[in-house]
Amino acid sequence: MSDTASPLAARGTFRHGVHPPERKHFSEDAPIEVVPTPPQVLIPLLQHVGAPCVPVVSPKDSVALGDPICKAGGFVSAAMHAPIAGKVLKTGVTTLPNGRHVQAIPIKAEGAQLEGRDLWEEIFGGEWPTTGLERFSPDDIVAAISAAGIVGLGGAAFPTHVKYKPNEQKPIDTVLINGCECEPYLTPDYRVMLEAPRAVVAGALLAGRASGARRIVIGVEDNKPEAARALRDAAGGTGIDVAVLKTKYPQGSEKQLIMALLGRAVPLGGLPLDIGVAVSNVGTAAAMARAVLRGKPMTHRVVAVTGAGVREPKNLLVPIGISYGELLDFCGGLTPEAARIIAGGPMMGFAFANLDAPVTKGTSGLTVLSAADVAKADETACIRCGRCVDVCPMNLVPTKLALASRAKNLELARQYHILACFECGSCAYTCPASLPLVQLIRTGKAQVMAAQRKK
Repeated sequence: MSDTASPLAARGTFRHGVHPPERKHFSEDAPIEVVPTPPQVLIPLLQHVGAPCVPVVSPKDSVALGDPICKAGGFVSAAMHAPIAGKVLKTGVTTLPNGRHVQAIPIKAEGAQLEGRDLWEEIFGGEWPTTGLERFSPDDIVAAISAAGIVGLGGAAFPTHVKYKPNEQKPIDTVLINGCECEPYLTPDYRVMLEAPRAVVAGALLAGRASGARRIVIGVEDNKPEAARALRDAAGGTGIDVAVLKTKYPQGSEKQLIMALLGRAVPLGGLPLDIGVAVSNVGTAAAMARAVLRGKPMTHRVVAVTGAGVREPKNLLVPIGISYGELLDFCGGLTPEAARIIAGGPMMGFAFANLDAPVTKGTSGLTVLSAADVAKADETACIRCGRCVDVCPMNLVPTKLALASRAKNLELARQYHILACFECGSCAYTCPASLPLVQLIRTGKAQVMAAQRKK
């Protein structure tokens, strides 16, 4: 841990993990730009963990920016709001980059739109108070987060209000705000920490008040010293601790972050709540501040468009529902070397080809790799070297899980705790046989969960 790291931190890291090339240089120095309003957006009804949301609008309805278009379909669900002003069109079906087919509501842009600097100021600009927040009760904060449709912006897209709803049986003593952004290439969190640190801090304080936590810690890896400084300046006098952690993948996973900062282990199959911790991404914290302090729902997010296959890598503030293709066009299109397009980053993202697919709340980036980036050796037989075991942050045996999945031996997959895998890709990254471990495990998990639903 660096000399400036928090005294609250345990070891400043976690066991196992890998050190892939960071490759943040493509977009880390690109300030966030506001993308012009597209002619149309497409809003999937399921872009979060839990139940799909339920439409509250009909075709031909007119909506303004921020109007509700879907209500939550249950406690573990999230509302949706119009990211542009326009007219609602007939509901259809779209395919997300992960291959899932979901219903989606198109909205055609009409009338005046909030654009450019005005949009930036509404979402990230202005003052973000860090005092006087006691005027908001915990129930008020949770209700505002729920009404705003906020989900985890680090990629998991878990409805945020569920984490912070007071639970007398499992009280929270510590809130961790995750600014690690350990996935290679991706930089939206980094830019939010640099350009809107006060919004992040205000959201962290509100999270602490909602949960009743005694401690609030923001974790940042030591490859982002400017972000740590910006957050410390913004957090001065608030009691929030900014802890600097050793750079390692997947430090941004909540279980690994908790271990690195607090030295606590989340039980197998358990949640951070089980050990008195709540974890949220820095972008989520800023969205929480906007929901509570300004009464604004989640309509936009920051997305990185990056990699050697992009002509002008950028960090963009975009409306939910804009297409990936429009983001690429805004960044100058593809280079001649472009070979693979990934929703997210190369470790945990999904390769896809349909550029009409919409950006969702969980979209953190669009990474375009070159032919040189994706060149790899042919798959060979497993040599039982154990490297995948050595790097697995969950202490699993990835080859056992992959082989059980390939053989459709669901009972064996369960015995080896396949559902504990969060598909970080560390095993595949280090495998000398180039086995598609993550893809096999992902398939096995789907089969196990499908079998469980049938019982």
